[in-house]
Amino acid sequence: MVTDRIIEQMKKGIIPWRKPWHGAEATGEDVAISYTSRRAYSLINQWLLGSVPGEYLTYKQVTDLGGKIRKGEKSKFVVFYTKYQFTKKNEETGEDELHSIPVLRYYNVWHIDQTEGIPTKIVPGEVVEVDSDELAEKVIADYVARTGLKFHNDAPSDRAFYHPGTDEVVVPMPSQYARMSEYYSTTFHELTHSTMKKDRCDRRGEGVGHFFGDENYSREELVAEMGSAMLCSRCGVDDAASQRNTVAYLQSWIKALKNDIKMIIWASARAEKAAEFIWGEN
Repeated sequence: MVTDRIIEQMKKGIIPWRKPWHGAEATGEDVAISYTSRRAYSLINQWLLGSVPGEYLTYKQVTDLGGKIRKGEKSKFVVFYTKYQFTKKNEETGEDELHSIPVLRYYNVWHIDQTEGIPTKIVPGEVVEVDSDELAEKVIADYVARTGLKFHNDAPSDRAFYHPGTDEVVVPMPSQYARMSEYYSTTFHELTHSTMKKDRCDRRGEGVGHFFGDENYSREELVAEMGSAMLCSRCGVDDAASQRNTVAYLQSWIKALKNDIKMIIWASARAEKAAEFIWGEN
């Protein structure tokens, strides 16, 4: 269900993992939020809701508040993980041990505009905008300083890469790009690769490689491109041209996504984790 929604948007030229707002802050005017918790939905749920901002409620929440769903309105769904816990006897010690496995569940939700009798709680105009380029530079500088990553963008180069052995990112100088959005897109792509290290997001521990020919090379490239798109949009440094480039790149993945229904979940989760790590949130 999730994969079908994502593929549907990609075919239309939409980058579903772009943040639907710019700058460092957002409100319910900019992003989809839970009516009751007042928290923004996770990025994958933003995609599933079509990046339509505003408040969303379950059927039970609507009825508990004395409202009702407008006749003929159709719900969308959001997903979340919960843990299923069980005990299993250890064959060596004979003792019962507690185990848990993640279970994906989903809820049907309706936008507040699809309901009657539910007043909005959104207070307009609470967005704090931050200068885009300044924010992007700060994110890059803070990440490099925090991790000790070697970062080089001060010499002419015809390549952009991350080298795991030396923990080094090299990108062409900003002056070599026609648009700064391309510079930031390239830089965030390579920085996302650098989060594969064990002491960062540890995708190496999952068997992911970043060497051409590695069977998981393509999966890592998808993570890096999605991570870059998330960070560029969050910093507000993406433009129409960079978005078209990302769309063209990612639309080439439609066939692969159809053949592996778990790939988009796997890659998006790791891209979001990497983007949050670079941002300094985990």
